[in-house]
Amino acid sequence: ENCPRQNRSSNSFDEESLSEEELAMLMEQVEQRKKLISTMRNKPWRMVKKLSVLREAQAFVEKFEGALGKGKGKKLYAYKMMMAKKWVKFKRDFDNFKTQCIPWEMKIKEVESHFGSSVASYFIFLRWMYGVNLVLFGLIFGLVIIPEILMGMPYGSMPRKTVPRAEQATAMDFSVLWDFEGYIKYSALFYGYYNNQRTIGWLKYRLPMAYFMVGISVFGYSLMVVIRSMARNANQSTADGDDDNFIFSWKMFTSWDYLIGNPETADNKFASITTGFKESIVDEQESNKDENIHLRRFLRVLANVLIICCLCGSGYLIYFVVKRSQTFSKMQNVGWYERNEVEIVMSLLGMFCPPLFETIAALENYHPRIGLKWQLGRIFALFLGNLYTFLLALMDDVNEKLAEEDVVKNITRWMLLGHHNSSMGNSSADTPPPLDPADVPRGPCWETTVGIEFVRLTVSDILVTYVTILVGDFIRACFVRFVNYCWCWDLEAGFPSYAEFDISGNVLGLVFNQGMIWMGSFYAPGLVGINVLRLLTSMYFQCWAVMSSNVPHERVFKASKSNNFYMGLLLLILFLSLLPVAYTIMSLPPSFDCGPFSGKKRMYEVIQETIELDFPLFIAKIFSYMANPGLIIPAILLMVNSLRKIPIKLKINQHPSTCLKLLTHVNLNKNDQLL
Repeated sequence: ENCPRQNRSSNSFDEESLSEEELAMLMEQVEQRKKLISTMRNKPWRMVKKLSVLREAQAFVEKFEGALGKGKGKKLYAYKMMMAKKWVKFKRDFDNFKTQCIPWEMKIKEVESHFGSSVASYFIFLRWMYGVNLVLFGLIFGLVIIPEILMGMPYGSMPRKTVPRAEQATAMDFSVLWDFEGYIKYSALFYGYYNNQRTIGWLKYRLPMAYFMVGISVFGYSLMVVIRSMARNANQSTADGDDDNFIFSWKMFTSWDYLIGNPETADNKFASITTGFKESIVDEQESNKDENIHLRRFLRVLANVLIICCLCGSGYLIYFVVKRSQTFSKMQNVGWYERNEVEIVMSLLGMFCPPLFETIAALENYHPRIGLKWQLGRIFALFLGNLYTFLLALMDDVNEKLAEEDVVKNITRWMLLGHHNSSMGNSSADTPPPLDPADVPRGPCWETTVGIEFVRLTVSDILVTYVTILVGDFIRACFVRFVNYCWCWDLEAGFPSYAEFDISGNVLGLVFNQGMIWMGSFYAPGLVGINVLRLLTSMYFQCWAVMSSNVPHERVFKASKSNNFYMGLLLLILFLSLLPVAYTIMSLPPSFDCGPFSGKKRMYEVIQETIELDFPLFIAKIFSYMANPGLIIPAILLMVNSLRKIPIKLKINQHPSTCLKLLTHVNLNKNDQLL
């Protein structure tokens, strides 16, 4: 019945001759349309009717809202309303644009809708690691590699940048390059290539100081972003709360989004709701489960004993293989397996031990989330034990090379002195002819040797990971899919069936690999670039593999509480990765003929040299006083004591059940404030 009124109002508005009664009626109709637009989501109508009524109401409001102004202010009011709506639309479009700019967001959402938040958490962690490594690569590439290439001495101008004469014949062979020897060894990829000149180029760029500070900044930036991510995850988990009342009713009646119009999006939403129900069912079953406590304790103790035996055996095997590889390195004409035995054994242990741990963990019958954390901790102990065993065995090799350097250093000095004397005796000129850099005796350059080992470990880990996915997931899925029709039993329901995505193994693989990057980047600056390529290809390759070859876990669980556990493991491996680097910086002498710190007794002396030569004298005295342990230790104790006295301020605006749960875990003193 309002159609004649609407037409009459439209005509009168076009003629700009609206009466007071018509303005009041028009205002009422506009408010009705606005209310209808705001409550459209709750109407029990079909989607076609919703869209048609929504478009009609929006068109009516947009056309007649400007008429609510008075007198000369109509046009200004209409202009303001138009600009306000355009601003709201711009913000909405910009938010959508920001969401679209998040790398691989749609891929991760698709994986989450089919496999649950636990599998999606791995890809979110992988994307976060890619961003961190991209920043680290920018630091190293922009402040170390590019200045050395552009302003440093060119290749072949000095011994550290030249392939020795005895190695030039095979320096470009594929087998040599695959072992990161030959021309790759004497490139900007490794520590030994960089010159020890205090300043280079017309900019007087202090490369040794930049190399040292970038190496420290890698750990500082990584520590900052890890702690910041942990704090943000903790705030989100606190803000979300844990209201476990009527969870199935909430999921049943409030999960669907009635504004979905894309069939593919609707399928993903349906799969996501189904997965959410599975997660809640598992949590409910675990909370109401009855079990024999004594049998369960016995099985869990037995499982831990078996896993400890596996850890000790793997550590002994790696130590034995590394010691044997040092023997092979002194032999001539060794085979490919002997040259790469350490990397092969460590990669095979990382490939076969996690499934063995998972099989043993079936005895414990933990909740899937708790079982995942135990599995992560055990694989973390495996990787960390293997890595530190490898480092301890490698330190023996470093000590041998340091002893060898003293001999080579004396030989090099006598050779240069003999060349100078022979040149002076055969010529009347004061300046002797230069000695070819390829003919100068070289020291073993233990820093480059360590960097090569880390690069080999990283590359072998990449290859083993990709081959495992290709053979263990894709080819297995193809065999089950196409041979199931003519097999004696059901391959999909029985052995071998489709593979499940190994969350614990993949997460710990990322953490372990990042630990190697942190340790190895100081000795091989190009290692971070290799890791960036590895993470980039892993995102596409593993997303394809999980969607085409894997099936969801039988017991799907929420992973919202596992994100900080991943970050905790990463923080631990960060500190443990810092220890070997700090030890080499503070304790071991650098090589005499390679690297930016050659000619110094310790690597950290570059800081003292910069302070003494580039800063005023009083600043040098201030730094020397600040480095006094008599001031550092009391300052640390004072900060620790002050942290204990900081009042606790809590802002709680959550559900009352969440508040009570939080208050039960907080012990308030009389000086604490609760807001």
